[in-house]
Amino acid sequence: MSGLARFTALLIVFCGCAWAATPEVRSVFAPSDVPLETDPSSDFWRAAIPVYMDSDTHGHKVAGHRTKVLTRWTQTNLYFLFICPYEELNLKPNPQTSAETNQLWNWDVAEVFLGANFKDIKRYREFEVSPQGEWIDLDIDLHQAHHEEGWVWNSGFKVSARIDRDASVWYAAMRIPYSAVDTRAPKAGNLLRINLFRSQGPEIRRRQITWRAPMSSTFHVPERFGLLRLVRP
Repeated sequence: MSGLARFTALLIVFCGCAWAATPEVRSVFAPSDVPLETDPSSDFWRAAIPVYMDSDTHGHKVAGHRTKVLTRWTQTNLYFLFICPYEELNLKPNPQTSAETNQLWNWDVAEVFLGANFKDIKRYREFEVSPQGEWIDLDIDLHQAHHEEGWVWNSGFKVSARIDRDASVWYAAMRIPYSAVDTRAPKAGNLLRINLFRSQGPEIRRRQITWRAPMSSTFHVPERFGLLRLVRP
């Protein structure tokens, strides 16, 4: 084996190991679309494979806020459900749910960052929902100085949310058109880039809860994203 061939083989092995080590969220196929459901015990959500968010932006455990996230996919949509324990709520007064709420990230939210571009990882989409059912979606381009201006983009995604104050848990579901994040048709084996976040509580005691800690004060570190894999049962 030539020196170049040996180097190429080692590079393939190294890249394969690095790829295999990337954490994954596994989204389970559903045969048909359903109305948005915030009950995790429903037939639809019981088939999902959970992942958990329990660390702050620098990887330290956040007590009392371990968040369960479920996801499924159909031939047209991606679904997410967040189950969010809380100690304090930070809700926007006079919530508006018929149109998106710019700067919703200043209040309690659950967030999904999704990207299909593996060559330019600074391009991806952001989806947010509040405990009151407010929402915003953004087309993120980190090459731009003000990437938050991407909020004028509209994906057509839908949300549903509710607060169980007796249990101190809020629930939020999203239905995202698959075409809003990927030019490919959805099929088992497709991979997307993903990260999951929450902001919780009043500013002075704000908790930031993440799936893959960005190791930064901002959530927008695409180098720290994991993978979303579409799977069949």
